[in-house]
Amino acid sequence: MLRQGGSVTDEAISLHPYDPAWPARFESEAAVLAEVLGPYVTGGIHHVGSTAIPGLSAKPIVDIMIGVTDLDSSRACIEPLAGLDYCYAPYREDVMHWFCKPNPARRTHHLHLVPTGSARFVDVLAFRDYLRAYPEAAERYEALKQRLAAEHAHDRNAYTDGKTDLVATLTAEARRWVTAGT
Repeated sequence: MLRQGGSVTDEAISLHPYDPAWPARFESEAAVLAEVLGPYVTGGIHHVGSTAIPGLSAKPIVDIMIGVTDLDSSRACIEPLAGLDYCYAPYREDVMHWFCKPNPARRTHHLHLVPTGSARFVDVLAFRDYLRAYPEAAERYEALKQRLAAEHAHDRNAYTDGKTDLVATLTAEARRWVTAGT
């Protein structure tokens, strides 16, 4: 890991045009994860995040969400995931177990173990499906991401925090859309 001043140095935020290879990268990784974590997977293995939205520019990091029974029992996944080069990071521990691969300074994958049926699990899938179904919502999100990446290329927290309000708005729209029967 790269260290600067005692902390991990993230690579700069750089958005790339949509790459049609991203879904295949997800499928390949999902097959390995299913083999290693099979008994813990209760809600499927899902391609989420911007790389899961056709046409959307994104950091070239494949986001994966796995539905698990609960956070306590899924702690047993941490060691097997380390064998697949996933680094566990205690981030939002109250709603998920979060990992990156191969390390925080150079990420190719993010993995989220989230209890199946939890608000987070439902919201992440609704958000993804809503952006897939409504290109104008995806365009709003992409425009904000482009602006934030330009302003905060070296501050991942500011980049992420800057998306909070729009993500909350789009997630609320997605919930209504799902409730209405899509």
